[in-house]
Parts: sequence; structure tokens; C-alpha cells
Amino acid sequence: MADDILQIFSNFDGRFREKLGEKTGDESTLEQTLRSLDRQISRYVTADHPIWSDSADSSAFLDSVDELIAIIRDWMPMAAEKPVVSCLDRAEELLQQSMFRLEEEFKLLMERGGESFDLTRSGVESAGAGANTESDEDDDVLEDEDGEIEIPVANAISDYNIIIDALPSATINDLHEIAKRMVAAGYGKECSHVYSSCRREFLEESMSRLGLQKLSIDEVHKMQWSDLEDDIERWIKAVNVALRILFPSECRLCDRVFFGFSSAADLSFMEVCRGLAIQLLNFADAVAIGSRAPERLFKVLDVFETMRELMPEFEAVFSDQYCLFLRNEAFTIWKRSGEAIRGIFMELENLIRRDPAKSSVPGGGLHPITRYVMNYLRAACRSRQTLEQVFEESIVPPGGGDYRKADDRVLSSSLSVQMDWVMELLESNLEVKSKIYRDPALCSVFMMNNGRYIVQKVKDSELGSLLGEDWVRKHSAKVRQYHVNYQRSSWSKVLGVLKLDISSLAPNASSKALKEKLKLFNVQFEDNCRTQSAWVIFDEQLREELKISVLGNVLPAYGNFLGRLQSMPDFGKQADRHIKYSVEDVEARIGELFQGNGGSAGSRK
Repeated sequence: MADDILQIFSNFDGRFREKLGEKTGDESTLEQTLRSLDRQISRYVTADHPIWSDSADSSAFLDSVDELIAIIRDWMPMAAEKPVVSCLDRAEELLQQSMFRLEEEFKLLMERGGESFDLTRSGVESAGAGANTESDEDDDVLEDEDGEIEIPVANAISDYNIIIDALPSATINDLHEIAKRMVAAGYGKECSHVYSSCRREFLEESMSRLGLQKLSIDEVHKMQWSDLEDDIERWIKAVNVALRILFPSECRLCDRVFFGFSSAADLSFMEVCRGLAIQLLNFADAVAIGSRAPERLFKVLDVFETMRELMPEFEAVFSDQYCLFLRNEAFTIWKRSGEAIRGIFMELENLIRRDPAKSSVPGGGLHPITRYVMNYLRAACRSRQTLEQVFEESIVPPGGGDYRKADDRVLSSSLSVQMDWVMELLESNLEVKSKIYRDPALCSVFMMNNGRYIVQKVKDSELGSLLGEDWVRKHSAKVRQYHVNYQRSSWSKVLGVLKLDISSLAPNASSKALKEKLKLFNVQFEDNCRTQSAWVIFDEQLREELKISVLGNVLPAYGNFLGRLQSMPDFGKQADRHIKYSVEDVEARIGELFQGNGGSAGSRK
């Protein structure tokens, strides 16, 4: 056809005929070049041994691929011409075969190169102080039954200041040379895919070493709390290793393998880490959206604090466009764990409200709800800074500030309000419970016991600084008032008998009348002692204070009462027969009060 065209245009300008002849010659050269490349490349594509086992073969193969890519690039603008189209089709087919073989070699290099991954302390490497230290664990490199090399995994570690060189430098250089050709040929996604497949397996095995299981959100929710607590501990270790060691190491490896191709590097890194990152985030999310039972607070706090501490790592490691969704998801789950903490406090409030009003305590002692709530709040306040951040809702979006502390400009008012509200609910609940006791004195003892316990727990913990000195003074005054109420309702009748104005009696008043008055005291005193010996004052200091207070009121009055009686002529001679309790006896009997066991006096009728 070319000869015919030349004959037709033989009478035209000679320069035109010369140019057309050159073109025809070029086409012939293209065809010859492709035949030559086909022979060279086919020899490597069909080889039954790894090309990269021989450096000369790998260099020759890459040179042939480079030439093929250059030919396709140069001739692509003339693809509309039929002779060129035919040649380009053959070239594209040959290029595809080359890429398939390069993909196989890429995968083989990654698998074999992983046989000797290194753990290097970043501090040593940054100082240029020494070579990588190879792991000497026998099970770092494993073989299956067929003798094939399995993907190695990282050793369990406790120091986060390390990086993992999962592939030798020579292997990384070879991978880079292959990746460079595949990206140039338009096979960047295929290269990223085979790369990410190998590296994902490495990460999965590494997480398996740390005991992290793949659990769905439903599976997490169905777990027993004791088992979930253990899994949360394992998750904390795993997520720290992943964010501080594995992911940064993978990012470094991607950048080296795909050096000069940032988009391919970013895509590959995202594909490698996405699965594990989502697995870690889903676990935290499952904990955050799970049960709001109060006993879960402390582990949810651990999850929240771990996420907070790692947010800068999420920002730094997942900084490219492909990983934006991971950064956003991490922030969302961190915030959701804060919402879970607030929800747990709401459930604590409901627990206090729902505690049965009829659940009294024998002897007016310390109620279990008081002990539970106060110890719970004390333990929670050990994480005061975190709770302040949660209740101030000062969680900032990525890039918006320091993740590790709440805004210094904001006081902990919201947390203080929350704690004050819980205390108010507890106090109201206790007041309702106190009404169960029919004896007003026992009601006061109950409130005194629980009020004293609350004040003590507040004073010697972070609760004191949160609620403030005014709160402590106010509730200490309430405890003193309960003390006064007890004295009035319990010993007023006894003291009333002792305050009888004996001087108003006639000098010749009958002994019978005096005996009746003394009997009345004995009955009321015995009744008080019998009843109150079964009452409980849990705090030893409070118990002694209460006894001293009772003694201070009763003993002087009783001593004076006996003295007046004994001074009467008609009564004095028979005093020993009618006085059942000496002053010392009264003191001893009062000393037996509040033991919670009935005592000797309480057992007598």
C-alpha cells in the first residue's frame, strides 16, 4: 500500500515523497523493535524461576520494560493510523504480560524479603549509632507443611519508641524499581493491591500476637463484662502498638517503595491499614455504645483516655486524603466514648432513684447505697481531668487544639454541678429511707451515720475540691443537727424525769410517790439502753462523741436527782433498796450503746 501511495504521488513535491518514505521506514523499524522486545520479554515472562534471583536478569528485564513503555508513549499520538494501531495492540499485550510477571515478582520479593525484618530503636537510628538488630525469635519466620515461607509477625513489645523495618533495604529498592515501572505503565492500582495484600497479612498476624480478636459490635455487646474488661486491656495495648509502631512503620515503608509517587503511596498505605484501623475503632465504638451500667465507667474512661492520647497519632499517621475518613471516624468514636461516660452518670442517677425506699438498714447503720455511691465517686474523681473535659464537652475536632487536657480557661463547674446533683439525689434518697424508722431518734442516727460517712469521703478526696468548702461546712452542720435531734428525741423524757422539782414535794411526801418517780426513770432508761444497744454508729469517733454527749447530759442530772432523793429523811434509809442504778452503773450502761448487737442491757427485760 505504501508503494501504491508513492506511485500516485510521484509527480508531487520531492520533499513530500521523502517524508512519507521516512515514515514508512519508521513503521518498519517499530515492528522490528517490537519483535525483538517480544523475544526478550517473553523469555523472562515465561521463566520458571524468580527473575530477581539474578541481578543481571532483573536489570535486563526492567530495561526491556522501560523500552516498551517508551515506545508505547512515543507512538500513542499516531494511534489513529492502521499500521501503528496494529503495532500498539501488540505492544499493549506485551506490556500487560510484563506487568503480570512484575506483579508476581513484586509479591514474591515481599514474601521472601519478610524473612529478616528488623526492629530498630528510633533513638539509635536517628543518632546513626548502629545497624538494625535482627530478631532472634525462632517463630518470627515460620514454614508451613509445604516448606513455603509464611508472613512473619512482630514480637510482643512494651516500648513504643521503636520502628519496624519489615523488609531489607535491598528488597525495598527492588520493590521500588518494580513499582516505578508499574505506575509508569498505568498499573499503579494493581501494584498497590498486591502490596497491600501482603502487608495486611503482616498486620493481622501482628495483632494476633497481641491477643486481639476480630469481634463484631454484636459480639462485643454479648460478652460477659469480666471478659470484655480483659479485651479492653488487650485493645489498649494493641491500639498503642498499631498507632505508635505498626502504622508509622507501614507509612515509612510505603513511602520508600513508592518513592516519587505520593498518590500510589497514600493509596497503598490506606489499603494496608484500613482493615486493622477499622477493627480497632469498631471495638472502641462497641464499648462506647454498649451498656451504660455504672460499673463500666472506669473501663470506658480507659477507652476515652486512650483515644484522646492517640488522636495526635491518628492525625499524623492518617494525614493524606485517602485516610480522611479514618481520622473523622476516630474523632467521632472518641467523642462518642465521652457521651457514653455522661450516659453512665445518668444511669448512676437512675440507680439512686430506683433504689427501693423500703430498703432499710438494721440499727440505722450505713446504707449500702451510700457506701457504693461515695466510693464510686471517689474512684471516678481519680480521673478528674478527663471528667472535666467530658462534662465541659470541650472535645475539639481534629486540628483544633491540645487533645490532652481540657480548656484551661474553663473551670470545672459542669463536673462540680454533676457531682453536687448526684449528692443531692443520694441525700434525698436517704431522707426517704429514714422515714421507714418509726423511732425519730433512730431516724436521726441513720441520717447521722450516712451524713458523717458522706462528709468524710468528700473531705479526703478530689470531691472536696470539686464540691467546695461551703458544701463541706453545710453538710457537717447537718450531721451536727442530726446529733441534736437524736438527743432531743431519745433522752428528753429521761431528762424530764430527772428534772422533777423535788423541792416542790411536801416534806412528808410518801415514799410511794418517790418510788414511782424513780421507777419511771428506770423504765425509760432501761428502754433506751435496750433499744439503742442494737443501734449502730459505724464511725468509732462519732460513736464516742455521741456517748460523751449523752453522758454529759444524763450523768449530772441523774447524780443530782439521786442526791436530792437521798437527802430526804423518809427516803434515805431505804435508798439502797430502791436505787437500781448508781451513777457508775448508768455510765457503764450508756457505754454499751450503739454496738449493734443488743448488748447485755438490751437482752434483759
